[in-house]
Amino acid sequence: MTETHLTKEFKDLEYKLDRLVDKYLDVKNENSSLKIKQETLAQEKAQLLEKTTEAKSRVEAMITRLKAMEHGS
Repeated sequence: MTETHLTKEFKDLEYKLDRLVDKYLDVKNENSSLKIKQETLAQEKAQLLEKTTEAKSRVEAMITRLKAMEHGS
């Protein structure tokens, strides 16, 4: 192999390595972003479950009072 040929191969390899590093950084950033989003969604889910449980308890309490009023009439 000639020196020129090796130089071209090294430049090609360097270019490919740079692209690979860029892709790695993109994926790393996306992964971090997705982890934050997942955590946020988990917190929102917990809040919604809490609100749903509270609403269910209120509705059940109202039903119980209505039944008591119905039987008291």
